[in-house]
Amino acid sequence: MSQVTPPALRPQASWTAQQIAQLRALYPDTPTDQVAQTLGSSKATIYRQAAALGIKKSQAFNVSQHSGRIQRGRDDPHMVATQFQPGAAPWNKGVPGSTGHHENTRATQFKARRPEQSRNYLPIGSLRVTRDGLLERKMTDDRNIVPARRWTAVHRLVWEAANGPVPEGHIIVFRPGQRTTQEAEITADRLECISRAENARRNHPARKSPELAKLVQLKGAITRQVNRIAKESQPK
Repeated sequence: MSQVTPPALRPQASWTAQQIAQLRALYPDTPTDQVAQTLGSSKATIYRQAAALGIKKSQAFNVSQHSGRIQRGRDDPHMVATQFQPGAAPWNKGVPGSTGHHENTRATQFKARRPEQSRNYLPIGSLRVTRDGLLERKMTDDRNIVPARRWTAVHRLVWEAANGPVPEGHIIVFRPGQRTTQEAEITADRLECISRAENARRNHPARKSPELAKLVQLKGAITRQVNRIAKESQPK
């Protein structure tokens, strides 16, 4: 009977697009020796090329019986002998100082602090003025919310108390000349609800100063030219 000779191992000095496609398809979920046999390469070559391409074994493969790390843990007598067995007591059970019961251990342990124990803590209901000159009230201490979101503008709270939730795509602003940071002076008649598009139009440089609008346009033109020159000067 004639014996089938496997393809000769080759160093894979250069990989074709088809070979790379095969490697990407096979490597994540196929034992490496089988990948090597299919591509006619050594395992070392397959490992090197997979690493170079950033291809890794899938999570499903790593926890399967085909994974070498799993099999070694099951078959290697040295590894089996040192594995923690169900029901066994941990080595440090009852050892003073090892589990945090010793007084010297407790003295140096990190102690979790509640928000109100922080040096910079402000209680719920506190007021502050932002960099934009708006008065805000602290609404929650929820750690699942980023600190900036724990505060709400007072003028928004006043408007919502009088009119209900702010419509989507809209914001609450002070009427022209009515802006203030004095809580008692922030009343619903000094506020209005406008769309974000309207707010953008109101704050456009052209509405504030024709000279500023020209400077903004000039700055944009200069930035575009700088970016163009930088891109053209890059080596190709």
